[in-house]
Amino acid sequence: MIGQHKPLKEWIWKAGLFILFLLVGCLIFVVFSHLRPMGPHNMDLVGRMILLAGFLAGAWLAHRSQRFEKYWQVLFACFIASLATAIDYYLPSRDWILQFLQIPLKTPAGIAIDKLDSSLIIIVSVILLTKISGLSLASIYLKRGNLRKSLTIGLLAFGIAAAGSIPVSEMFFGGRDLELEQVLAWTPWILFFVLGNAFNEELLFRGLFLQKFGLFIGRFCANLAVAIPFTLHHTGVTYTPEVLMFLAILLPLALAWGFVMQKTDSLWGSVLFHAGTDIPIVLGIFSTLQ
Repeated sequence: MIGQHKPLKEWIWKAGLFILFLLVGCLIFVVFSHLRPMGPHNMDLVGRMILLAGFLAGAWLAHRSQRFEKYWQVLFACFIASLATAIDYYLPSRDWILQFLQIPLKTPAGIAIDKLDSSLIIIVSVILLTKISGLSLASIYLKRGNLRKSLTIGLLAFGIAAAGSIPVSEMFFGGRDLELEQVLAWTPWILFFVLGNAFNEELLFRGLFLQKFGLFIGRFCANLAVAIPFTLHHTGVTYTPEVLMFLAILLPLALAWGFVMQKTDSLWGSVLFHAGTDIPIVLGIFSTLQ
């Protein structure tokens, strides 16, 4: 009888952790999103400060506790994500860079530099704080892994997405007057945008959390616990009129990126795969600037 109850208790415990991880992910990436936060500006700042203090204190206390020590990495990952996104949201570095370069924001170059600036803030923050915590970069999938399989999947997916990017952009993302000659002229800015954004989001969401969640709830549930907040993080996007359809497509894509990362034990294939799927979006955005 005792043996029969143990698997049930374990299942309930894992289900509870899955829900908790899901709610925390939504709190960080939806309620306190660095793109579209839900609260007013003054409340947002106070909320982020409370959140940061809570995650940092929780990680410190867990690290000192024999009973809860195994949870400190999850709590510190939450602190890293919260701090990285807060810096990105509140630091006006984009304005400084564009003013220095004398590039208007509403141009392909301006939009690409804006995205690259945001991405570098998050990437550098995640990497530095991971190293400060004493964890290796391998803990956030910044490692070789199965590099051949990772690059094969990533480059193949990138190529397929790039080849179909013009019709997909015109169909779903408002792309207009997209001629191949114009698209080729935008290529440097497209690459800056999609590679920066993909690296940033794959590191911030899946790189930071997949391994840590997986230790407690298994690989698939960890992937799902990251994919759902990632999808909801994109609620309210303005680059497509079909937001619900976009989110419905984004969820399985997010699961695919997580699966590739877990399967290849590396970030690179997911980054390339993700970057390719961003190309139609960027084409739609750039085409509306003409």
